[in-house]
Amino acid sequence: MTQQFNNQLFAFTKQFTDSAFKAHSLALKGLEKVAELQLKALEEQTKVSAEFVTEVMEARDIDGLRGLWEKGSSLSRENAERAVAVSQEVLAITQKTAESLNALVQEQRQAANDAVAAPVAGKKAAAK
Repeated sequence: MTQQFNNQLFAFTKQFTDSAFKAHSLALKGLEKVAELQLKALEEQTKVSAEFVTEVMEARDIDGLRGLWEKGSSLSRENAERAVAVSQEVLAITQKTAESLNALVQEQRQAANDAVAAPVAGKKAAAK
């Protein structure tokens, strides 16, 4: 009896740790993709901003500053659009990760149900 209990406990623990490892792996992959997207967006924004600052430093007269005013507003709009696009991609990655984790939970729930139903079905068959 003790051996059977130990075997079931060991199987449950192994299943739990495997599931935890898979969930951790899925979460880290999603986090890695999000960080990569945000880093690329930050690099692009830094590059564009540095170019703009260089142009500002090179402006020598009022006409040059007027042109920079238009370019600055355009730059702000582009940065906002880029931020929205990155946010949408992050949301999509987060949603896919959540769906994968949900599928993992469903698999675990089904495996637990099967593990509980198997001994009961075996006892019913033995009783007949």
